[in-house]
Amino acid sequence: MKRLFLTATLCCAAIGTVTAVLDTAKIDEITGLKGKLNEREGVYKVSFPRSDVKVVVDGWAMPPFMGLGTWAGFTGGNERALMMGDTVLFEDEVNPVMSIALDNGLSVTALHNHFFFDQPKVYFMHIEGEGTAEQLAGAVRKVYDKIKEVRAANPQPKDTFGGTELPEKNSISAEPLNKIFRMSGEANNGMLKFSIGHPATMHGVKIDNAMGVNTWMAFAGSDDNAVVDGDFAVTEDQLQSALKAMRIGGINIVAIHSHMTHEQPRILFFHYWGKGPAKKLAEAIQGALLASGLSGVTTQASN
Repeated sequence: MKRLFLTATLCCAAIGTVTAVLDTAKIDEITGLKGKLNEREGVYKVSFPRSDVKVVVDGWAMPPFMGLGTWAGFTGGNERALMMGDTVLFEDEVNPVMSIALDNGLSVTALHNHFFFDQPKVYFMHIEGEGTAEQLAGAVRKVYDKIKEVRAANPQPKDTFGGTELPEKNSISAEPLNKIFRMSGEANNGMLKFSIGHPATMHGVKIDNAMGVNTWMAFAGSDDNAVVDGDFAVTEDQLQSALKAMRIGGINIVAIHSHMTHEQPRILFFHYWGKGPAKKLAEAIQGALLASGLSGVTTQASN
């Protein structure tokens, strides 16, 4: 295989009337990895196994070959390329790495598990991007470097977010949060919950808040030391803006996936977890609602 420039007979993504070729040597140089070409599909893929941390699944020491490979595939040309990839991450890597991906122009499209009874827990974050091959390779390199940075600081993945323990008795004040979200939350034993519906249809039937198509947030702890968890319901066009705003606000994303099939518009859900002063957490979530165009637009009601 020739390494400098792939000829049109080796790799080919026709964009308009121009046959595009990738400078694969440049991709290798930027990512620090040696890729492989799929000649039939015109895809150049770089990859590496997550062999730096031993993973045990259901009591079995799992070889990386069995599904612990991080990869990024490139297609198109140097000036107009598409990148898609899957990134193997441990829990304490997910959010730092996600922030790096988002800050460098990549989209994060899914976050989920592949196994049960895995120690430590393994997650898979899917990424994609459009741009020049050099830009995309540079963003991918920063994602991979962040993984190395996290593991260099702590060779064994952490098993907690850290921070102070929550008080035994919940005592969230409703009024400050009601004011931030401009709606009344549902109070329960010192906890507070809000829910905002996202109208959609499925098989021609209207579905909304009560059918689970909603963004919700639940607060526990105290006003100064609180935890929030919840779920965002977003369209594909709203997902990246919401994720960026949540990460800027210090909220951890713990899953990105779908809940339904055949809904219109397509709705994606991401689950989150945050710790800190209740008002600060609420402001971060409200910022994500505003950034994604959800606040003041969708149906609002308590769950």
